[in-house]
Amino acid sequence: MLGNFEVVEQVGKTNIEAASKVFDSLSKTTNAVATEITAYSKSSFESGSKAMEQLLGAKSLDKAIEVQSEYAKSIYEDFTARLTKVGQLYADLGKEVFKPLAELTNVSRATSGK
Repeated sequence: MLGNFEVVEQVGKTNIEAASKVFDSLSKTTNAVATEITAYSKSSFESGSKAMEQLLGAKSLDKAIEVQSEYAKSIYEDFTARLTKVGQLYADLGKEVFKPLAELTNVSRATSGK
């Protein structure tokens, strides 16, 4: 009978450790995503301001079109790079979250004898 309590205690401890690892991974990734979004917002605002200054200072229509084209290209490249980075952060989060859950499943199988 005492053995059953030890098993229940071990399973409870394992569950708490797994949940702690999951929440730790979630917290770190959420912080990294927020940091990345903040950095993107800042750089987007700065590049938009710079492009507007160049556009207002353009002496000809050709120069204005060139400035606009360069700006469009740069914001597209920056956006896709940041989106890729955020996507990778979420993919890594999925891997990190499921590691403790997989370990938990393995421990549950070992303690139940299956």
